[in-house]
Amino acid sequence: MLGAFASVLAGALLPLGAAQAAEKIKVGLMLPYTGTYASLGTAITNGFKQYVQEQGGKLGGYEVEYSVVDDESDPSKATENASKLVKRDNVDVLVGTVHSGVALAMAKVARDTKTLLIIPNAGADELTGPLCAPNVFRSSFSAWQPAYAMGKIVAERGHKNVVTVTWKYSFGEQSVAGFKEAFEKAGGKVAKELYLPFPNVEFQPFLTEIASLKPDAVFVFFAGGGAVKFVKDYDAAGLKKSIPLYGSGFLTDGTIDAMGGSGEGLMTTLHYADNLTNPKDQAFRKAYAIAYKQQPDVYAVQGYDAAQMLKTGLDSLKGAKFDKDAVIKAMETAKIDSPRGAFTLSKAHNPVQDIYLRKVEGRDNKLVGVAEKALADPARGCRM
Repeated sequence: MLGAFASVLAGALLPLGAAQAAEKIKVGLMLPYTGTYASLGTAITNGFKQYVQEQGGKLGGYEVEYSVVDDESDPSKATENASKLVKRDNVDVLVGTVHSGVALAMAKVARDTKTLLIIPNAGADELTGPLCAPNVFRSSFSAWQPAYAMGKIVAERGHKNVVTVTWKYSFGEQSVAGFKEAFEKAGGKVAKELYLPFPNVEFQPFLTEIASLKPDAVFVFFAGGGAVKFVKDYDAAGLKKSIPLYGSGFLTDGTIDAMGGSGEGLMTTLHYADNLTNPKDQAFRKAYAIAYKQQPDVYAVQGYDAAQMLKTGLDSLKGAKFDKDAVIKAMETAKIDSPRGAFTLSKAHNPVQDIYLRKVEGRDNKLVGVAEKALADPARGCRM
C-alpha cells in the first residue's frame, strides 16, 4: 500500500513535460513516392525525418507517429487520400505535397476539417493567395517567387525576346506569369507561351518551334524526370549552343546527375544553392549525406524546414495537450533557422526569403549571387 502511494506521489511531482512524455503528434505525410515526382517526395520525407531524428525522435517533446500515403501526383485521388489521413488515421497535421493540383485539393480538406497543413513544396499561388487560411502554412515558396526573380535577371542580361515552355497546370502557368511580370516590367517581351499536358514529355514539336522562332532566350518550368528529358532534348537539338536556357531552380535541383553534361552552365533561380556558407547548411548537408548517402537538394531542405516549423509551434505548448490554435500562433511569428538562410513567414504564411541565382557547374547548382533579397510573395487575393 505504502509502495503504491509512493508511486502516485512520485508521478504527481513530475514536471508537466515529463508527465506528458507519452504524448504523440500524428503526422500525415501525403507525398508522391511513384511517378514523375517520386524522387522529390522521397527527398522531402528524408529531410523531415532527419530533423526529427536530430531532436531525438521528438518534436517539442512529442513523439512523432507517421501515417504515409503515396499521392501519385494524381489530383483525382487527392481528396480521398487527404480525407483518409484526417478522418481514418486522425492525424494532427498534414504534410504535403509536390504537385500543385493535389495540394489544392489537400488544402480544401484541411480548411473544411480545420486540420493544420504544412506544404513542403507545391507552389500554387492560390495556396497562400485567395485560398489562404489560418491553418495552412508553406515551408517552400510560391510559384511567383523564383520565376519573378528570373524575369528580372533575364532582362538584366540583355535579352529582349523570350519564349516560355511548361506543363499546362497551375504551377507551370503561374511560373510563366511570374517570369513575364518581371521581364515585361523591365522592357522585355514574351513572344510566345508554349504548353503541353502534364506529365507529357514529348518535346520535339516545341523544340522545332523554338528553333523557327529564334528568340533571344527560353524560360521553362519543369521538374523531376520531365526536367531531365527537356534539358537533354534541348541540348541534342543543338539549341543550347545558340539560345540560352533559363528556368526556375526546380529544373536542375535533384536532376543534374541524370542530365549528364547537358545541364552544364544552366542558370536558374531558387531559394537554395549548393555552396551556401551558413553553418546551418553545412551541418545539414553533412548529416544528410551520412544518413542517405547522397547530397540534399531543395526538396530535402523544404521537408527539413516543415519539421522545424512544426517544432516551433509545438514548443509553445510546453508539454501540454495538443492545441492547434496555439501551435498556429507560434508558427506565424517564427523565424526559421533554415539551411537556405533564415526566413520569416508573411501574413499569408509563405516564406519571406532570399532568391539565389545559381549556375550548374559539375554536379552542383553553384551560387552566383542573390537575385532578390527577402522576396515576399504578393499573396494577391488573401484576406487574412
